[in-house]
Amino acid sequence: MNYNNRKFKPISISENGEVTQETVFIYKQEGQILTCEYKGGDIVKGHLIGLVDTNGNINMRYHQVNKNGDLMTGICNSKPVLISNGKLQLHESWQWTSGDKSKGESILEEV
Repeated sequence: MNYNNRKFKPISISENGEVTQETVFIYKQEGQILTCEYKGGDIVKGHLIGLVDTNGNINMRYHQVNKNGDLMTGICNSKPVLISNGKLQLHESWQWTSGDKSKGESILEEV
């Protein structure tokens, strides 16, 4: 699985997250190292870095600045799912490492 130059947008979001349907994620990958810049909605700027395993699962860390000027951080595990229209979805389980340290789930879909 290679995520290089793929773009994703959320289609399902936990209430305690800051990602909105306006957030766009742009992935880059070199070997097993994945990076991403994202922004939109309540997020002014965000970055993630992660490792991709042989099945395409991603173990990542993220940080972002929201519209309130807060710096937020977290961890996330993503599992790729190929859907019937040929697009890729990322089914994510995440947890804040800042703020209330709550957990959530999201689904991103390739655009």
